[in-house]
Amino acid sequence: MPQIPPAQIGAAFDEIATPALVIDLAAFERNLDTMADQARRLGVRLRPHGKTHKSPLIAANQIARGAVGICCQKVSEAEIFVAAGIADVLISNEVVGVAKVQRVASLARHAKIGVCADNAEAVQALAAAADKAGTVIEVLVEIDVGAGRCGVVPGPPAVALAQEIARHRSLRFAGLQSYYGTAQHRRSPQERCDAIARAADLTTETVHLLEEAGLPCRTIAGAGTGTYPLEAKSGVWNEIQPGSYIFMDADYAKNEPSPEAPAFEHALFVIATVMSLSADRAIVDAGHKALSNDSGFPAVFGRPEVPYSRPSDEHGTLSILGSSWRPNLGEKVLLIPGHCDPTVNLYDWYVGIRNLGSADAHVEALWPVAARGAVA
Repeated sequence: MPQIPPAQIGAAFDEIATPALVIDLAAFERNLDTMADQARRLGVRLRPHGKTHKSPLIAANQIARGAVGICCQKVSEAEIFVAAGIADVLISNEVVGVAKVQRVASLARHAKIGVCADNAEAVQALAAAADKAGTVIEVLVEIDVGAGRCGVVPGPPAVALAQEIARHRSLRFAGLQSYYGTAQHRRSPQERCDAIARAADLTTETVHLLEEAGLPCRTIAGAGTGTYPLEAKSGVWNEIQPGSYIFMDADYAKNEPSPEAPAFEHALFVIATVMSLSADRAIVDAGHKALSNDSGFPAVFGRPEVPYSRPSDEHGTLSILGSSWRPNLGEKVLLIPGHCDPTVNLYDWYVGIRNLGSADAHVEALWPVAARGAVA
């Protein structure tokens, strides 16, 4: 059962119950506009990743700015987006299991649905379910271009899988999913450039072999927030799938900036309250249950000299020794999540703040995290 919102529309910043997930609306809107402009300038389709925000309202904002649709990772996410009126959804992941495949086939009655595949057995199951449902599913062959996760081997194995897709009347071969996830967080621009150059070679080889087999790729998809300019400028990819750009997190901030990419702003925070004070530390009410620490601890916004450490279930420690900042008991603190996606999945509500950082900071929007917990 969703929790009641941690604030009311119009409430002052200090009235928000903590911990809460807050969006700096001005920074968020600038991030949306920047990526939309980038996609237009680079001449590629933008299909943002909904797994980051899990919000049909945010997806609608992205589509209103020119995105062709969204992608997500799970069938349950896709169901929530489609139910909210999102008409073009790619599940940029493999779907395995009778029940899940049947749900995908049924979902295709209500929207344009795509999935990824890296196995002929999975393709056959998709075809059988779509035949039974009387629907057509678009299928991208996912190739492994270096991440070592899902994906068939590029080249001839990928062609053979595309041929298997093409022989089913209830499936439509849509192209390739060529996403190098781990390249997004390689710290130097050169490391990211080298990784995507290798991925481009593997993808180009596969595209040529598919064309020779009479299977042109309508879509060559991939790319994330850390590398999308490289894919877009390569002449290989024609659809990009960045997700974190709308929020940015502390881990992305560790990347060295790329000269070819504009800067995106931190727009997502967990607001916490100082609940205990000592000479050397401030304890806040945001621990493991409020923040995902898989990519490192959060950063204190505006206070780079103050590290967050030693989280427990409900507490986090801010080390204030050596800092000129001495917070007051009850003071609100903005924490930049180490990893935005799993942190979002901990909350029922976004609290949208207008004029964050000013005396007039107030709650302008309350958006449900509609696909929270949709992991099946």
